[in-house]
Amino acid sequence: MSATILKGTTGDWEIVIGMEVHAQIISNAKLFSGAATAFGAEPNSQVSFIDAGMPGMLPVINRRCVEQAVRTGLGLKAQINLTSVFDRKNYFFPDLPQGYQISQYKSPIVGEGEILLDMKDDTIRVGIERLHLEQDAGKSLHDQHPDRSYIDLNRSGVALMEIVSKPHMRSAEEAAAFLRKLRSIVRYLGTCDGNMDEGSMRADVNVSVCRVGGYEKFRADGSFKHLGTRCEIKNVNSMRFVQLAVEYEARRQVDILEDGGTIVQETRRYDSKANETRSMRNKEDAHDYRYFPDPDLLPLVLDAAWVDAIAKSLPELPDEKKARLIAAGLSPYDASVLVAEKESADYFEEMVAAGAEAKAAANWLNNEYFGRLNKAGASIAEGPVSATANAAIVRMVTANTISGKIAKDVLDILWSEGGDPEQIVDARGLRQVTDTSAIESAVDAVIAANPDKVEEVKAKPKMAGWFAGQVQKQLGGKANPQAVNAILKQRLQLPD
Repeated sequence: MSATILKGTTGDWEIVIGMEVHAQIISNAKLFSGAATAFGAEPNSQVSFIDAGMPGMLPVINRRCVEQAVRTGLGLKAQINLTSVFDRKNYFFPDLPQGYQISQYKSPIVGEGEILLDMKDDTIRVGIERLHLEQDAGKSLHDQHPDRSYIDLNRSGVALMEIVSKPHMRSAEEAAAFLRKLRSIVRYLGTCDGNMDEGSMRADVNVSVCRVGGYEKFRADGSFKHLGTRCEIKNVNSMRFVQLAVEYEARRQVDILEDGGTIVQETRRYDSKANETRSMRNKEDAHDYRYFPDPDLLPLVLDAAWVDAIAKSLPELPDEKKARLIAAGLSPYDASVLVAEKESADYFEEMVAAGAEAKAAANWLNNEYFGRLNKAGASIAEGPVSATANAAIVRMVTANTISGKIAKDVLDILWSEGGDPEQIVDARGLRQVTDTSAIESAVDAVIAANPDKVEEVKAKPKMAGWFAGQVQKQLGGKANPQAVNAILKQRLQLPD
């Protein structure tokens, strides 16, 4: 495992990172009420009496939310606890109308699991401490009036999974990779949409620094005394911001310690415009919340056969899909890119089902199509070229019907105009010239017109590329490149 080492005047420091990710469960109703959960609704239009904290209103557990939590736990290779308990977490914010949050503390629904991170030089195992169910709070709005704050309770009571990692991450890159992989897993499972810009997935990032060697001592005996005081960076909503926030916060803590100061355990927020973390409040400990079992909710008891049925219904997840694609001949890199998002993997598999050779399809997507999507700021679902159309392009390249260069031209036409790739090739006369006699004639013409270049190429064989370009120019870029190179090599008497 490769840790980031921060230099200091008194010695070197290493970073230790843990994360608490709040993932909103995909469900049509809230965790303990029947109120809707649609994003973007008018303020306070999706609020039941329970969500508003009205006296005498009793919570009723949403079975679908429980099932989604179990699915997620199974996807994290975690222990499913057949008995779990809901607790009241007591704190007082204006957007928490009950004065407490229904959560889980000592007896969560999901226990220990793990996530594998494919880093550049290694595979990192990050332990999952727990996953528990809890209800979200409402939202305070401070930008609607110059001297008033408003409360929107639409989110109040929405079901969240809080997924808590162990402090096993050692760099900002690993922290970003963890969030990216977790997002991928829950999207494959269909338990959270992962739309961080809408707030349906938020990360609280715990960062501390310690002297080099402290982390290994912690792993050896499990004692947190070897680690530094942690600060929690609250509600970070993108992988990029996670990485930047960790880098800034770690350096901030090292600078304080190097100056002889101490780190205060506190909650901070990340300001993306200033690229810095700022103090919000002192960090609470568990006893500050005065947890106790919720008297309105019985312990949640799951049937083992029900859990087994959910396990059998799980889809193929990223790690398993990646292993299958590698076994089918893809490189680990290509497989990793394709499985990172479920939509990309599905698109690739649709291309293969449409007759595209797997490796050629992967190369085309990773090197051409995804690049165009990124440049356009479009998702794969928003892209204008279907998987069957891209498969047709790849099939034509593989069959030497068109060259790689012409394939890109066809993609340009499809992107802007649409249509059928094969019809476009035929209608515009783009089929590759494979007639060796036509290629030989063009090669002979180029050689005859450039005797000085012929002499140069004997000393500089790499100049053969210039001749190939001239031949393609004569044939409108439609000549088979392999045939051109073979004939040039023969005519110019170039070495193997």
